[in-house]
Amino acid sequence: MTLVRCKPTRDLFNLQEEVSRMFDNFFEGTAGSNTSGGIWFPATDIHETKDDFIVSIELPGMKREDIKVTVQNDILTIRGERKQEREQKDTSYHRVERAYGFFSRSFTLPSAVKEGQINATYQDGVLRVTLPKAEEVKPKEIPISVNGSK
Repeated sequence: MTLVRCKPTRDLFNLQEEVSRMFDNFFEGTAGSNTSGGIWFPATDIHETKDDFIVSIELPGMKREDIKVTVQNDILTIRGERKQEREQKDTSYHRVERAYGFFSRSFTLPSAVKEGQINATYQDGVLRVTLPKAEEVKPKEIPISVNGSK
């Protein structure tokens, strides 16, 4: 028998995000796809280091000026629009799989983030937002003293 570590918060977050995506796609008429001409959901990774929370979001083919990053009321929002190339007359498309249109992704920040030091970089189609942790969140090692010894 193989033991598998349960991560209920991650699993619950993934389930909630998938259900939301399913409903959004259903009402956009693109169930099962993220390639509509209206709203799309770029893939996002969030991880944590000792000093930072890091959000990476795939936005290939977008220009830096078409991406907006905001923080308000402890919510990080990344939004933008990827415009479809203009269709040419006398051209027949056989397949269109690339996602176009508006996107907006919002994430609740831990309350202890240094909002004034948030940094966003965009390189090779990936937006990386670094959110420095406030000092009170970083783990601190507490020295242990032994009574009766020097």
